[in-house]
Order: sequence, then structure tokens, then C-alpha cells
Amino acid sequence: MKKHKNEDKLFKLAMELGGGYAKKRGFSDFDKGVSNKDKVECIYRLLVSDKLIKPLPEDKEDGPNIKHRLVLWIVSQLPETHALLK
Repeated sequence: MKKHKNEDKLFKLAMELGGGYAKKRGFSDFDKGVSNKDKVECIYRLLVSDKLIKPLPEDKEDGPNIKHRLVLWIVSQLPETHALLK
């Protein structure tokens, strides 16, 4: 798994845009008691169910791999000239 130079910032952007996508799909905001791990998994599963990203193999579904998959998703959504991709 190759890390991107700005992986942390890309992940943060993926979570923001993934949360916005979930809202547009009719989901409400996450309650304050929901952990970040659960938020990441919810957004990942929504994107998989909508076929916007390919699912990970079951034995690879863990925190770092899910985060990396979300980063790959956001990288594919951004224009090549975006500052985070340089």
C-alpha cells in the first residue's frame, strides 16, 4: 500500500466530501457520540453500496486499509492540478 504525500489531508477531505455525499443521499449527521472509526466505516460502506469504490476483501477490511481506500477514492475525484496531489 503506497502512501500519498498528503495522505492525512486527503483523508480529511474524503471524510468531508463523503459526509456531504451521505447527507445528499438522505442520511443525517453523525451524533456526537459516534466514534471516528465508525464514521469512516459508514462512509466506506455507503460508497461501496453505491458502487463508487470497490470493496476490500473481507480479510483486509481494517482501519488503515479502509482509510487508504477512501484516499484513493478522493484522489480519483480531484483534478490532476489540485494542490494536495502535488
